[in-house]
Amino acid sequence: MFTACPHCDFLVTHLSGQPRPEACPRCGKPLAADPGASAASGPAVAGAAAPPALATLLDDEPTPPAATAPEAASAAADPAPGPEPIPQPQPEPRSTPQPPPAIAADAPSVVALHATPAQASAAPRTNAARPRRARWQWPLVVLLALLLGLQVLLADRARLAADPQWRPLLLQACGVLRCSLPDWREPGAFTMVERSVRPGQAPGTLRVDATFRNDARWAQPWPLLQLSLADADGRTTGSGVFAPEQYLGEAPEGLLAPGQSAQVTFVVQEPAPGTVAFSFRFH
Repeated sequence: MFTACPHCDFLVTHLSGQPRPEACPRCGKPLAADPGASAASGPAVAGAAAPPALATLLDDEPTPPAATAPEAASAAADPAPGPEPIPQPQPEPRSTPQPPPAIAADAPSVVALHATPAQASAAPRTNAARPRRARWQWPLVVLLALLLGLQVLLADRARLAADPQWRPLLLQACGVLRCSLPDWREPGAFTMVERSVRPGQAPGTLRVDATFRNDARWAQPWPLLQLSLADADGRTTGSGVFAPEQYLGEAPEGLLAPGQSAQVTFVVQEPAPGTVAFSFRFH
């Protein structure tokens, strides 16, 4: 049999036919209800649930004891947790397509450097020097190209001076640089103005008189004069080439200027009698 303690609602077990225990083995208070104690404690626990009536439970299963006032207050303060909510599946967040990241070609890591005052003042000078350097680079390249071309002209001036197209440029360049050019030679520019061949004062000699002019653009040295003699049949009886010292009698001084004429007279030995024709050529 079971008897509920009126104080703590503890079920006290005792055998049927045996006397009921006088005190509760749990709280130690008497199992019999005390009317005076209940009336005295009534105001203190006013508003609390009244203890259940004494009952003898025949069931084998004990019923859970009713909560006392302190336990009811703590239960009101801390409500019993209800059934755990069943977790609902959360919808997956929609992924917003992100644009592909920009690919940086070997982008170096950025490191913040604090420039010293000397470096900070040198940076504007460097930036200002770049345009200045770009301004004089191209004139320098042009000047070096002109110097190279001038060097080629001077190195090959002996051959180029014989070309009438290059000679004026070389004359101006050598006039500034004080270099020398070989003399202009154009034998075909000499023109025979007058000529005559007659017997000399001595027997077996011939007197040659000739006047020629330099028609070239530039002054040139005195030419070599070739004289050829022929008989009545047109056969060449003799030929000779005479240097300026021979037909002038002395070494010439200077060159024949353009348009300048020269008259020469010299005596030659007649190679064979019967000379009736002659011709001149310049070399």
